Amino acid sequence: MTPPPPGAEALALPVPKDSIYNRDIMAVTKGFSLKWLALVLLALGGLLQAVGVFAYQTYTGLGVAGYQAPVFWGVYIITFVFWIGIGHAGTLISAILFLFRAKWRNAINRGAEAMTVFAVLTAALFPLIHIGRLWKFYFMIPYPNQRGLWVNFKSPLLWDLFAINTYLTISVVFFFVGLIPDLAIARDRAPNGIKKLLYTVLSLGWQGTGRQWKAHSRTVLHLSGLATPLVLSVHSVVSWDFAMSVLPGWHATIFAPYFVAGAIFGGFAMVLTLMIPVRRIWGLEHIITDYHFENMSRFILFTSWIVGYAYTMEYFIAWYSGVEWEQTSFFLRAFGPYWLSTWIMIFCNVVAPQVLWFKSCRTNVHLLFVLSVIINIGMWFERYVIIITSLSRDFVPAAWGIYIPSPVELSILVGSFSFFSLLFLLFLKVFPVIAITEVKELAIHARDHAHGGAH
Repeated sequence: MTPPPPGAEALALPVPKDSIYNRDIMAVTKGFSLKWLALVLLALGGLLQAVGVFAYQTYTGLGVAGYQAPVFWGVYIITFVFWIGIGHAGTLISAILFLFRAKWRNAINRGAEAMTVFAVLTAALFPLIHIGRLWKFYFMIPYPNQRGLWVNFKSPLLWDLFAINTYLTISVVFFFVGLIPDLAIARDRAPNGIKKLLYTVLSLGWQGTGRQWKAHSRTVLHLSGLATPLVLSVHSVVSWDFAMSVLPGWHATIFAPYFVAGAIFGGFAMVLTLMIPVRRIWGLEHIITDYHFENMSRFILFTSWIVGYAYTMEYFIAWYSGVEWEQTSFFLRAFGPYWLSTWIMIFCNVVAPQVLWFKSCRTNVHLLFVLSVIINIGMWFERYVIIITSLSRDFVPAAWGIYIPSPVELSILVGSFSFFSLLFLLFLKVFPVIAITEVKELAIHARDHAHGGAH
C-alpha cells in the first residue's frame, strides 16, 4: 500500500461524501446574511465617501492632498505600492506552490487568486488619482498620435504601466481558467435564473470529459510557468521607481529582492485577514483547517526574517558606505521627525511575527487574525517610511520639509480598502471561494490511500 503524502490527513480530515464539498462551498454564494449585508454597507459607505472626496480633489486641485515641497509623492503612491504588494501572494500560492506540488494550497488558492485580481485593480486606481488631471490619463499610454508625443521609455513609471497590465492580464486569465470546472458545478446546482445563465456562459460548455481535464491541466501548468516570473519581475519594477533615482535611501540594489519578499510577506497576511472570517462565518473549518494556517504562518515567519534582514542591511550599508547623505538619511529615519513610523514598521514586520515560532500560535486562529492585521499596518508604514523620509530629506538641507497626510488623502486611503473589500464580498456571493474540484480531488486521493485503495 502506498502511504498517503505528508499532511494529507490534515488536508482531508474528515473525509465525507464528495457532495459535501459542493454543498458547503456553494452555500457561501446563497442568501444574504446580516453579517454580509452589514459588511457590504460599511464598504459601500467608505467607497462613496472616497468618491465624493475625489470629486472634490478633481474640482479643487491636488493642493488639497497635502503635497508641499519637497514631498510630491504621498499617500497615493504609498498605497499604490502597498496594493501591488498585496497581489503577489495570490500568484505565489496559485502558481509557484502549484509547480512545487504543495497540495495544501488547494483550500486557499481561489481566495488568494481573487485577492490578487482585486488588489491589482485597486492599485491601478492610484496612478489616476495621483495625476490630478484625470482626463489626461492617456498621456501615460504609449500610442501613435497626431502630435508626435511619446512617453519617456526610460522612466520606471512607464515600466509600471507595462508590468501591471501584464500582471493583471495573467492574473485574470489564471483566475478564470481555474474557475471553469467549479462554474460547471455551480451551473448544474443553480436554479433557473440569472445565476444559471451566468454560470452556463462562463463555464464554456464544461462537461468534465477526460479531454477537457487534460487540456485544463496543461493550461494551468503553462499559466503557472508564465505567472511565476511575474512575482519577481513586477514588484522589482515597482522598486525601480525608487532605486533608479539618486536620492539618499532609495538608490540601492537591495530594493528589488527587498520589495519582492515584503510583497509576499504582506500578501500572505492579507490572505489570512480574508480567509479567517470566511471560514468562521460560513463554517468551513473542515475544509480550511489549522494545517493550512500553520503552513501560511511558516511562510510569514520566513519572509519576516528576510524583511528584517533587508532592514538591517540598509542601515549597515549606509554606515559602511561612509556616504554622509546616506548615513544622515537612515539616522533620521530612526530618530528624526518620522521615527514613530519607522518603529511601528519594525515592530509590526519583524518583532510581532516572531510569535509564530510556536505551534500554538501558528494554529491559534484569533491570534493569527490579529497578527495579520498588524502586519498589513506594518507593510503600509514600510512604504510610508521609504517614500516620505527620502523625499523630505534630500541633499540640500534648505529644501527639507515635513509631510503630513491630509484628510483628503486619508479619506481616499479608506476608500481603497472599502473598494477592495466590496469587490471581495461581492465575489463571495457569485463564485465559489474555494476550489471545489481541487479540494475534492485531494480528499479522494488521501481517502483512497488511507484505505489501501490506491489505483
